Amino acid sequence: MNNGGGSEAAAPPLEWKFSQVFGERTAGEEVQEVDIISAIEFDGTGDHLATGDRGGRVVLFERTDTRDNGGHRRDLEMMDYSISRHPEFRYKTEFQSHEPEFDYLKSLEIEEKINKIRWCQSANGAVYLLSTNDKTIKLWKVQEKKVKKVCDLNVFPEKVAGNGSIGSSSISTISKPCVPNGGCRERPFGCSSNDFSFPPGGVSSLRLPVVVACQETSLVAGCRRIYAHAHDYHINSISNNSDGETFISADDLRINLWNLGISNQSFNIVDVKPANMEDLTEVITSAEFHPTHCNVLAYSSSKGSIRLIDMRQSALCDTHSKLFEEQEAPGSRSFFTEIIASISDIKFSKDGRHLLSRDYMTLKLWDINMDSGPVATFQVHEYLRPKLCDLYENDSIFDKFECCLSGDGRRVATGSYSNLFRVFGSSEGSTEGTTLEASKNPVRRQVQTPSRATRSLGSLSGVVRRVKGADNSGVDANGNAYDFSMKLLHLAWHPNLNKSSKTPEAADTEEKVKEI
Repeated sequence: MNNGGGSEAAAPPLEWKFSQVFGERTAGEEVQEVDIISAIEFDGTGDHLATGDRGGRVVLFERTDTRDNGGHRRDLEMMDYSISRHPEFRYKTEFQSHEPEFDYLKSLEIEEKINKIRWCQSANGAVYLLSTNDKTIKLWKVQEKKVKKVCDLNVFPEKVAGNGSIGSSSISTISKPCVPNGGCRERPFGCSSNDFSFPPGGVSSLRLPVVVACQETSLVAGCRRIYAHAHDYHINSISNNSDGETFISADDLRINLWNLGISNQSFNIVDVKPANMEDLTEVITSAEFHPTHCNVLAYSSSKGSIRLIDMRQSALCDTHSKLFEEQEAPGSRSFFTEIIASISDIKFSKDGRHLLSRDYMTLKLWDINMDSGPVATFQVHEYLRPKLCDLYENDSIFDKFECCLSGDGRRVATGSYSNLFRVFGSSEGSTEGTTLEASKNPVRRQVQTPSRATRSLGSLSGVVRRVKGADNSGVDANGNAYDFSMKLLHLAWHPNLNKSSKTPEAADTEEKVKEI
């Protein structure tokens, strides 16, 4: 994708290889509902990965292969040099972000499930991130703190109480001779008068306790802000602004603007709620800030349209500056038309020139300077068109698949059923893609068996085998019928790897964790 507007050769094909798997399960171990991944996000540097699950937990992973010579390796990546090893991530820490709640005024249960995670700017060696469930957004600070210990107390070991504060400290004492009545010649610090008798002439010396920092460190996650009571409907999106100070949160009918430092006040900038709810025809499905212009944001709707708004025009952005929507083909309208046209996710490219949208059937790539139609349309679920009635009956037609772009903007990706995901070259006019299965052992051929549907979460990772003719045949790479209970909804692309075909190993990190 050429940022200057000219044409560029199609991106060379990638060699997808297995890299890592997180959340390995033992044989026969069932996946619990609370452990299913519901959100995933790389930070801006690509050195950290965060996942959220239905149990309200946030798990952080950090990249380890750049720790010793991270600056040198990052320079090589920017220069498109080949790197001998693929990126490696390891578990960093986890914390409970949200708990289940109950709204007594509305008699409504609020799930702890994490809907979205967004990274904020790092500062002073600490990382910051936003996480949200259906109603409440929280700002978290994760940092390393040195463990401090209290030493040189005037307390004998037998006098140390088991209350945790003194008993858990490192104590350096010198044994003192005791007087015949059982007391000490010098009163230890912390001993009560009942445990000690002053020697004749008083106390000769008194040592004060010393607080020292040892080499050990511990990761501490602290909640810095809670942004609550601003949404009547479920939050579907949060997005950080490029100014580093504000962010937006969106529900079905409203978009609110927040300042990261102020948790008790927000500004409603978009409101599509009609005066009479019976006149409601569309709802907001996703919202995203422009990556470089702090005054521009886009939001999508259930009618398949994307609106670009400029916050400089007015405080309440009721009118849009641009509208992106594709006109229906004559005679193509049916009962399912509006359902499958609903956009489930939108993403800006890193340079902000293009906008990627995902509806149920397709991926569409839009040029924000051209609102007449998408510059490219990628067919993802065209093979499911004859099965829309069945999908409606089992509610699969309402599944919300996310989409993502590579850091260089040359490729786009989205998930599908049966643990499959699609990767397309994003050059204009190119609609050919590769269908891949998130399998731990892609070279192993599986026989057709119902047990495939119960594959554990530990078998998920990025990469796989090519699928030929999958769109037309309705079967996956192994000849099995598509399994609608195994759906890959969430995926994230590393922000700065895969800048050329010289580093195909980097492709392994791109779909690290996904939901089934």
